[in-house]
Amino acid sequence: MDAWIIWLVVAVVFGVAEVMNLSFYLFPFAIGAAGAALVALAGGGAVLTWPVFAVLTAVSFGVVRPIARRHIHMPPQIRTGTAALIGRHAIVLEDIDNDAAKGSVRLDGEVWSARAYDEDESFAKGDRVQVMEIRGAIALVSE
Repeated sequence: MDAWIIWLVVAVVFGVAEVMNLSFYLFPFAIGAAGAALVALAGGGAVLTWPVFAVLTAVSFGVVRPIARRHIHMPPQIRTGTAALIGRHAIVLEDIDNDAAKGSVRLDGEVWSARAYDEDESFAKGDRVQVMEIRGAIALVSE
């Protein structure tokens, strides 16, 4: 079997293993093996393919690992939609009474129907509350 085929198989094995574990640890080896396969295909012997493998792997580690490390330490995604409203403060516009199924709050400049998050709570007009959850078009609030 030709050496370039062996190097190509090694590159594919490292590439598939990288896709399976997503560690960015095996990808540089796949790049080095692919480069060694190209050198072997061009007629370079083992004296040339092994150093090409080592150099490309080392250079790949120097380039890929810092990029991977930045992606691992990225902040959580920004919340959007109703998820972004959770934890915000609102002002009660209409008394909130779960038993009477009434109440509203001003939340980020919009009027929302509101209910108390805890069934035993009620809030008077003008109270400052915190949004605990959004269910449909109703904000569940607490102190």
